Amino acid sequence: MGSITAPVAVPRPDPVTPMPDGRAPRPSTVTLKVTMAVSGTVFALYVLVHMIGNLKVYTGAEHFDDYAHWLRTLAEPLLPYEGALWIFRAVLLLALAAHVGASLVLIVRARRAKGAFRRTGMGWRRVPATLMPYTGLVLLVFIVVHVLDLTTGTRPIAPSGFTAPTQDTSHAYANLVESFQRWPMALFYIAVMLMLALHLVHGLWTLATDFGVTGRRTRQVWALVALVFAVVVMVGDISIPIAVLAGWVS
Repeated sequence: MGSITAPVAVPRPDPVTPMPDGRAPRPSTVTLKVTMAVSGTVFALYVLVHMIGNLKVYTGAEHFDDYAHWLRTLAEPLLPYEGALWIFRAVLLLALAAHVGASLVLIVRARRAKGAFRRTGMGWRRVPATLMPYTGLVLLVFIVVHVLDLTTGTRPIAPSGFTAPTQDTSHAYANLVESFQRWPMALFYIAVMLMLALHLVHGLWTLATDFGVTGRRTRQVWALVALVFAVVVMVGDISIPIAVLAGWVS
C-alpha cells in the first residue's frame, strides 16, 4: 500500500490592519492655528489698549471717570447708550470662544500624536509653552472675576461700596480704588498679570510660525517684540494696584 501523505497545514493569514481612510481631520490643524493666531492678535491689541486706558487713573478721578463715561456713550446718537461697548464685548466674546475652542482641539490632537513620549531637553525656553494651557485657564477665571468686580459690581467679588454707572455719570475711579485697596484682590491681579505676560510672550512668538515667517533674523526681531510687548503690558497693569496699595492713587 502506498504511504498516506499527511495534510499540509495552510497558515492562516495575519489579521489585516485596516488602512486609514486618508481623510484629514476637520477643521484642519492649519485652520485651528490660524484661528488662534487671529483671535490671539485681537486679544493682544485689546489688552494693550485696555492697559493704556487704565493708566488714565493717574490723571485723577475726573479724567478717569470721563474716559469711562465716554466709552459708554461712544458713537451716540448713531448707537444707543453702551452700544459701541456691547459691540466690542461681542467681538471679544466671539474671539474668546474661537481661541479656547481651537486651543482645546489642538491640545487633544497633540497629546494623541505624542502618546507616552514627551519632549525633553528644551530647558527654560520651553516653560511659557508648557504653561500655556494653565495660564490660559487662569486668565479665563480672571476675566469672570474682573467683570464681576468692576463691571457688574457683584458681591462678594466686588467691594461693598461699588457704585454702578448711569447714563450721566461714572464712578470707575472710586470703584477701582476701593477694589484694589483690598490686598487679596490687588495681589490676585498682580499674579494674573504675571501669567498674562507669560501667555503673551509665547502667544505672540507663535504668530511668526502660524503666519509662515521663516527668516531667522525676522524671527529674532519678532521674539524681541513679543517680549517687549508683554513686559510693557505687565508693568503698566501691575503699577495700578501697587499705586493704590501705596496710597499714590486714592
